Amino acid sequence: MPQIQSNGIALNYRWDGPDAGPVVMLSHSLGADLSMWEPQVAPLTAAGYRLLRYDHRGHGRSAAPDGPYTIEQLAADAVGLLDALGLARVHFCGLSMGGMVGQVLGARYGQRLNSLTLCSTSSHMPPPELWNERIQLVGAKGLAAVVDATIDRWFTQPGQQRLPAAIREIRATYLQTPVSGFLGCCAAIRDLDLRATIGAITAPTLILVGEHDQGTPVAHARFIHDRIPGSHLAVLPAAAHLQNVEQAEIFTQSLLSFLEVHREQG
Repeated sequence: MPQIQSNGIALNYRWDGPDAGPVVMLSHSLGADLSMWEPQVAPLTAAGYRLLRYDHRGHGRSAAPDGPYTIEQLAADAVGLLDALGLARVHFCGLSMGGMVGQVLGARYGQRLNSLTLCSTSSHMPPPELWNERIQLVGAKGLAAVVDATIDRWFTQPGQQRLPAAIREIRATYLQTPVSGFLGCCAAIRDLDLRATIGAITAPTLILVGEHDQGTPVAHARFIHDRIPGSHLAVLPAAAHLQNVEQAEIFTQSLLSFLEVHREQG
């Protein structure tokens, strides 16, 4: 997969789908990489969309400079990638940390978006003490110290039993995340507060949340929905945080239905 300079660092990215298709940019969660979106690749490309997946700074094959990072910095990385690839506008879909990036893009760079999909995300993530404890624990003992608890937050127990191969891959990716990048992004999430700015989002917006999401629960999604004029909210049944994996078919159909409404803008 190629790398490109964006906002002063090397970002890893990947294209899938027809060259002439509307571009959908997919942005992953903390502790994941662009492979997180694999369940969506075949159906979206079959529908004629061109997918742009990328690894956040500090993740996957992108550069992992020492942090702390900010969500605004991660959003600037995304805009820099668009600029480097010569893309004026895209449909943007982000999950968890990727959805936080999406909120900044919508509020500050709305002219670059044909549509915005925010999944399993929040505009504010208190208390900071929780994130400071996580930073200290991972800094001292590595990601193995938190991976089991993370998987239990990301998937329901029935989901874990039904998808053992997917869980193994996601766990392996999590453990391979550079510690410096993970800690840098933890600081970005700790310091996140977009509550006062998301009302400026004007792009057509879809908000998706799993009904059993512990980290970014339905109440957080409703908060965002209430503040983005004209946004649509859908709660996916039998899903926790990584809803795009646990309920891939329902998630993908929800996303595709939304994209098709706004396809002509792409």
